[in-house]
Amino acid sequence: MNVRYDFSGRTAFITGAGSGIGRATAIAFGAAGANVAVSDVAEPGGLETVELIREAGGTAEFFQLDVADVVGVERTVAAVVDRFGGLDVAHNNAGIESEHVPFADSTVDDWRRVVEIDLNAVYYCIRAEVAVMRRRGGGAIVNTASAAGLFAGYHSGPYTTAKHGLVGLTRSAAVDHAKDGIRVNAVCPGGVDTPFVGEVPAPVMQRLMLGIPMKRLATPEEVAAGVLWLASDGASYVNGVALPIDAGLTILSAGTDFSDLDL
Repeated sequence: MNVRYDFSGRTAFITGAGSGIGRATAIAFGAAGANVAVSDVAEPGGLETVELIREAGGTAEFFQLDVADVVGVERTVAAVVDRFGGLDVAHNNAGIESEHVPFADSTVDDWRRVVEIDLNAVYYCIRAEVAVMRRRGGGAIVNTASAAGLFAGYHSGPYTTAKHGLVGLTRSAAVDHAKDGIRVNAVCPGGVDTPFVGEVPAPVMQRLMLGIPMKRLATPEEVAAGVLWLASDGASYVNGVALPIDAGLTILSAGTDFSDLDL
């Protein structure tokens, strides 16, 4: 990341930090001088993120957490405060995909699972984070929504619904807690180069690229850059924003691109 931020003396709590966007964000906060509370349900990935931060000279601690456990969320946030003395920034990033089937074919179990992790769990986290930040006099919260929170894609009903809800949750929390000195924003990534995407068949990837004007995926670090900006003093008057980081995906009508057709 070329832009430099200074989070020295601040504590940042990141969920889903064992891989992907969460890991990139945790590493970026560590490089910017923050005390980084690395949280993930999977211990090996979380511990690896901690080691990467420490090897680069940063300060980090791992806190294992299932974000769907509301009591566990409250205990973990309290443990972060005990360890580092406070909480200044939170990146609520943990999330999962839904099954890729038509909306009415999605199972009730999958619906509940995705909504619980991608929407309800962020509510649990914000409740705990705001309680601490209020006492500290303010803070910044950044949620990971998705481009799917701004438009609908085929065969992703539970995920699309949860991410739309997360955008609304972000805006509601932003207006209610601005008076507490707490800003709440969201990033809405498009396609991101992660191990999951690496398993996508080539024809599917080619079709995906038709909807991306820049014709490439984002790196996790590019999304992390948006998170750090929203959490920084440079975004001090930015509140309730759902920021697309998507190369123009959400403004393009892919049906107008005929470049792949032999006409």
